[in-house]
Amino acid sequence: MKKGDIFEGNVVKTEFPNKGIIYIDDKKIIVKNALEGQTVRFSISKKRKDKIEGRLLEVISPSNLECSIPGCSHFGICGGCTYQNLSYEAQLDLKKRQVEELIAKAGFDFTVENIYGSPITKGYRNKMEFTFGDEEKDGPLALGMHKQNSFYDIVSLKDCQIVDPDFNVLLQAILSYFQFTGATFYHKMRHEGFLRHLVMRRSVKTGDILINLITTTQGTLDEESFVEMLTSTKIDGKIVGILHTLNDSLADVVQSDETRLLYGQDYFYEYLFDMRFKISPFSFFQTNTLGAEVLYEKVREYVGETKDKLIYDLYTGTGTIAQMMAPVAKKVVGVEIVEEAVEAAKKNAVDNKLNNCEFIAGDVLKVVDNLKEKPDIIILDPPRDGINPKALNKIINFGVNEMVYVSCKPTSLMRDLEILKEAGYEVKKCCLVDMFPGTVHVETVCLLSRK
Repeated sequence: MKKGDIFEGNVVKTEFPNKGIIYIDDKKIIVKNALEGQTVRFSISKKRKDKIEGRLLEVISPSNLECSIPGCSHFGICGGCTYQNLSYEAQLDLKKRQVEELIAKAGFDFTVENIYGSPITKGYRNKMEFTFGDEEKDGPLALGMHKQNSFYDIVSLKDCQIVDPDFNVLLQAILSYFQFTGATFYHKMRHEGFLRHLVMRRSVKTGDILINLITTTQGTLDEESFVEMLTSTKIDGKIVGILHTLNDSLADVVQSDETRLLYGQDYFYEYLFDMRFKISPFSFFQTNTLGAEVLYEKVREYVGETKDKLIYDLYTGTGTIAQMMAPVAKKVVGVEIVEEAVEAAKKNAVDNKLNNCEFIAGDVLKVVDNLKEKPDIIILDPPRDGINPKALNKIINFGVNEMVYVSCKPTSLMRDLEILKEAGYEVKKCCLVDMFPGTVHVETVCLLSRK
């Protein structure tokens, strides 16, 4: 068995996040995007002493788990979704089992009490970041998502199932506009071109939409014509703001050197429970609004009685969790490294008439050194890669009896739970919340108690 060799095999199971496991001559091979029960053809792409990986070439026969569901015409080509070929019940079962396997592999013995599904499984995303490019080298301009396992090729989307239908309509209108004008996309290797990204955000509760076009300075935008095209496009929602962000960074990320407001306003409001949150172009907010209500309800339940308690909400984002806890707590302190998110959190707290919230901008690793008062409970909701071990040790030194850890990547969670276990904490309760139907991702909520 060597790199480039082609084999056929049966996928015995799918491990988190999307790793199909196949055995050939008693050798374990990992094939991404292969689903348990499928018979597939694959080529060996990487071979090391401890790991063999294959690249999926063809699904020879489907899995019994698969079903025929009318959906996205790009499924299997676009890298945005993985599980659209499964019923939603099967998706939830698979995600729950994958997390349970990770727990067992890490040597823990706590159970997952349940997995809670998203209230809606289609059109649930309130934010989407699209990329300009081409579907094949020197091909026509494309606008959409990256092809599966590709850094360069872009799939032009027409009927994406995880975004609101208005996004699909606007996406096609914007692509047609720039195809007509002959604008070029930004080539990542040559660092040449104009069009980079398109970010759309929508309030699920009001239908208000923000559109942000991200370009380099290597071209000009006819702002009046662009606004006229967008505002005349027929959609069900309402465009409340159109922005143009200039970004000459070499990194392939959405960031702002300068952002210009072309039309309307640069924000809208979203509502969670009975609270209002101001959403700006770059502020963090959960991408599934209705799913976030399910998630935060479980966090509330796990935190339990909060009367007269001081709560630290670390990695607070725009302070959503902090503000939900504030009405029933003595005080909540939120820490977040993104300054814009902290400013938004402060304004949202004022709008929601909360005077017992404090938000601090800075890295948790450094900020906790200046937090002298011992909290009664700590809520952790870190980025996908989990918590810096040095920061986690400082958090442990507060010596609180209980923590609630919200994780969007279970493998990072397992690593952090190992450190917490060594420090004397054990998982008392655990559940999952599916915020991302059709994809491999799942949120985990853990209540930890100090022995």
